[in-house]
This record gives sequence, structure tokens and C-alpha cells, in this order.
Amino acid sequence: MTETRIDRRFASLKSEGRPALVTFMTAGDPDPDTTLALLKALPGAGADVIELGMPFSDPMADGPAIQAAGLRALKGGQTLQKTLDLVRTFRQSDDATPIVLMGYYNPIYSFGSEAFVAAAKAAGVDGLIIVDLPPEADDELCLPALEAGLNFIRLATPTTDDKRLPAVLANTSGFVYYVSINGITGSAAPDASRVAESVARIKRHTHLPVSVGFGVRTAEQAAAIGANADGVVVGSAIVSAVAASLDSEGRATPATVPAVLALVSDLAGGVRAARKSVAA
Repeated sequence: MTETRIDRRFASLKSEGRPALVTFMTAGDPDPDTTLALLKALPGAGADVIELGMPFSDPMADGPAIQAAGLRALKGGQTLQKTLDLVRTFRQSDDATPIVLMGYYNPIYSFGSEAFVAAAKAAGVDGLIIVDLPPEADDELCLPALEAGLNFIRLATPTTDDKRLPAVLANTSGFVYYVSINGITGSAAPDASRVAESVARIKRHTHLPVSVGFGVRTAEQAAAIGANADGVVVGSAIVSAVAASLDSEGRATPATVPAVLALVSDLAGGVRAARKSVAA
């Protein structure tokens, strides 16, 4: 497939000698306007790649923070079409920052896989992470997405052994998302030394960048994980910052966007210090 924004971004960061900061937020949480304001401001705060969650009523791999964000978004009327519209609007002012849609297959199946792939590509989406589609179902969405020029990003976990890993990597592109802990998002802090070993093991099987997520909340953790990974993914901490800024009715306040950007800026500082500390 042709080079994507994700490929270009990771190649650029590799030449700089630092990992990517990959930020996650739920589309439509707490409302579309706030999501769009954050989308537009995140690159300036230090986000290198943006994952946009497609809210779903039964997010089995997500912890309480991201589950609550999805429910807030759905309550506010967020749909898959509205999520694609957000990306399309974002692309009017930013043609460089990679956008990855992350979520579950059910909303895409309801939308229609073929129609979704075409609409996502047209909107300016760069990649997909669909957590409940195994490699055995690649013909459902993975292969059509790759054919359309979208990266299909797989999750590898601590339980993905060397026997299973080749199947996981077979049609993966863009980057590999290594889930640093067993369990749901935001449930524990990752062990940097164990993560380093796992990243090295995955890299023996692929030339793709390896990004690490689940449990990273602070700049210090981001620096520790980024010392060995090609990217550091932060989701629950960002979603929690959104939640903490809302009013008693769950609506955005003047503090919402600044609170998230302050956190992302702090995390970006950690990621940018990651390789410097190793070199020192």
C-alpha cells in the first residue's frame, strides 16, 4: 500500500530520535464541539498521532473512565457518521496529523463495512484499531481497509506468544499497539522493564513501529516507556481529565479544553525527554 500519514509521522520521529505521543479521546465526549476544539489543539500541545474513539454501548476492553466517556457521547447523540464528520472538519485545517479511529466492529457492521471504509478514507482517516476483530476475520474489514489505503493496526498483549504473534502481525500496518498490561484500560501502571522486553520481542518479528499503551498517566511513565518504544499511547488519563472538568450535568466548562491540553503538554515533555535520558 502507499505511504500514509502514519508512516510519514513515525519515520519523521525516528529521524528526530524520539517516540511518538499518541493521544486517545472519545469522539463526542462531552459534545462534538468540544471534541473538535480538542482535535484542532492537540497537535500544538504535543500530540503526534490522535486516536479517536468510536463510542459503543458495550466496550468490553475499556475501563470505567472510557466507558463513561462513551456513554456521555452516546447520550449526546454521537454517531459513527458524526465521528467521520469531525475528522473531515479537522482535515480542513490539518493535513499532517494522523488520525486513527479506535473501537469495536458492531457500529461499523451496522454502518456497512464497505461503506465505512470508503467514508473513512474520504473523511481523512488514516488508520483503524478494531479491538474485537481477530486476524481470522481479516476479510471482514482489515483487507478492504488496506486495499483502500488505510492502516490496520493490531493489538498485541502480554499473552500474545511467539506462536500467535505472526498471525497478529500478518496484515498489520502503520504500527503495532502493544497493550502493556493484562486487563482493561486504565486499570494499572505498566512495568517499564517488562515492557522493554516485550517491545524487543515484538521487534524481532516486525519492522513496524511499536507503540505502548494502557496505564500510562504521567510524564514520568511516558518517559520510562518511551525509552524503548516507538510510541506512547495515553487514553484513560486524558478521558479522566475531560470528566474532571465537566459540570454537575456532565457538560463542558471553560476549563475542559485547557485541562486536557495542559496534561498533553506535560506528557509530551516526558516523551521528548525519553531518549535524552537514555543517551545521558
